[in-house]
Amino acid sequence: MTIIKTNKNILSVTLLVAVALSAGTAAATYIPYKGATAKPAEAAPAPEAKTEVAPEAAAKPVIEEHSAQALEHATAAAIHGKAGHASILVEHVTVALEHAQAAEKVLEGSAKEHMSTAIEHLNEALNHGKLDHADIATEHVDQAIAHINAAMGN
Repeated sequence: MTIIKTNKNILSVTLLVAVALSAGTAAATYIPYKGATAKPAEAAPAPEAKTEVAPEAAAKPVIEEHSAQALEHATAAAIHGKAGHASILVEHVTVALEHAQAAEKVLEGSAKEHMSTAIEHLNEALNHGKLDHADIATEHVDQAIAHINAAMGN
C-alpha cells in the first residue's frame, strides 16, 4: 500500500513538472493526490436577486469610466507630445477621442459642452500629430484635458 501512495506522489510531481515545463513556467504549485475518498466540492450559493437601477444611475459609471479613460490617454498624449513623440501622441489621442465621444453621448448640459470642446481639441491634436507637429498638438491636448476635467467636475 505504501508503494502505491509513493508512486502516486511521484506521478503527481512528474505530471506537475511536465506541465510547468511545457507551459514555460515553474511557478506552478504542487497539489497532492487525495485519493478517491475526497469529498466533492460544495455547491455555490444561489445568486442574490438583482435590484432595479434607475437609468440615470446606470449611466453615471459609464460616463465616469469613459471620461476617466479619455483623461488618462489625453494626459499620456500630452507627456509624449512634450517629449516630441508625435506618433505616440497620435495613438493616445485616438483612444482619448473614442472615450470622449462615448462620454459625450450620455452627458448633458455644461458637461456635454465641455466634452464637445474637448473633442474639438482632440481632433485638432490628432491632425497636427499626424503632421508631426508635436508642439501644436500638445497645446490642443492640454486644452482638451482642461475641458475633460471641467466635464467631470474637477
